Amino acid sequence: MSSLIRSVISTAKVAGPIGPYSQAVLVDRTVYISGQIGLDPSSGQLVPGGVEKEAKQALKNIGEILKAAGCDFTNVVKTTVLLADINDFDTVNDVYKQYFKSNFPARAAYQVTALPKGGRIEIEAIAVRGPFTGPLL
Repeated sequence: MSSLIRSVISTAKVAGPIGPYSQAVLVDRTVYISGQIGLDPSSGQLVPGGVEKEAKQALKNIGEILKAAGCDFTNVVKTTVLLADINDFDTVNDVYKQYFKSNFPARAAYQVTALPKGGRIEIEAIAVRGPFTGPLL
């Protein structure tokens, strides 16, 4: 059995991890992106403006990590969205559609009791490097 390559993906264009974890890990062709909250990379603080602004920043952060991994949003196959308030679901969907335009990834969304730094949203993603072929079923 051949061994798989495991690489840590990191970019200075995103605020560094606030705990003992990597921004992303690449195993073979699969990129596992750690949950991103709406942290401004220059200040390391949450962007002001509530869940809509935080969602935009979290997705911008994911986009920068995807670039560092040689991917973009079309490579994402699964996301998980954690919300401090499930009533923000529609607002987040409106922002989400600005980044995922077609062939949407699979997704789960949950309301949670609390998020790091008092955030309103956290998004994690799984992407696969390389082109996709074949018809959508």
